[in-house]
This record gives sequence, structure tokens and C-alpha cells, in this order.
Amino acid sequence: MSGGEVNIHATAIVVGTTGFLFVGPSGVGKSALAFACMHEARALGRFAALIADDRVLVSRFGEHLLARCPPPIAGLIELRHGGIAKVEHLPSALIHVSISPVDGATAERLPPEGEQFSAAHGIALPLVRLPLGTPTPFSFIEAVMPALRDDRNGRTG
Repeated sequence: MSGGEVNIHATAIVVGTTGFLFVGPSGVGKSALAFACMHEARALGRFAALIADDRVLVSRFGEHLLARCPPPIAGLIELRHGGIAKVEHLPSALIHVSISPVDGATAERLPPEGEQFSAAHGIALPLVRLPLGTPTPFSFIEAVMPALRDDRNGRTG
């Protein structure tokens, strides 16, 4: 590992072998969308687990971003207006994609091509804008990021 840990306000999950970092201001719906993605992925027969909610410790691992959870909040996710829930979790995972919840009524219809999120330690992640209220958020992410589907199905290119 290289580069010290940085504590960022985000939510990190892993589905299969792909790590997702949900980013945005407080109260925008990061935790709810991450929870919905995990639930949907499991319903589709995929492995899904929480890495960290609200506070994510990120560090550089070679050319990758490694996310870890502060021990006191391991396995806990805040479901706004519902409370704190204990969910399946992993202590750490590499992060591959960033997700930004957006208000579909006010966001641009088409995002800028090749949009990225500057995570930490000079690492930029592909950014997917995920409209709030999307009934199948994980399927939405897979649809706009075909490489995720291809990896799952063993295809490349």
C-alpha cells in the first residue's frame, strides 16, 4: 500500500468483484442507493456487501483505490428515517467506479462523456450519475457501464 489513508464522506460497497463508491453531499441519498444496489444485486444472485457507510478510509494501492471501514462502524449503514441497520460487510475492497446520486428533475439529461471523480491520491474513477428514485439502481449502473456486464459474463472488450 502506498499513500496514507484519507477519511472521506461516502458509502462504499462491493458487488461481485467490483467496488462502488457513492459520493455526494450529506443527505443526498448515498446510503439508500447503495443499500438498494446491494439488495437488487443479491436478488439477481450476485454477491454484495457493504464496505463502509458515511465514513470511508481510502488509500492508494498501486494504481488502485482501496476502501476500508473505520472499525467502530463496520457492518452498519444508516437508512435515513429508518435507523441504523446491520448488514453483510467486508473489511476492505478495491474501488472501480464512483456513483453520484442526482435529482432527475434538475440534472442534465446526458452526462459529460468520460466523466470522472477525483477520489484521492491522484486516482480518478469513472463516474456514473444515478437518478434518485430509480427502481432498479444496480441494473441502471450495469446498463450505462457495459464493461461491468462484460466482466460478469466473462467477456472482454
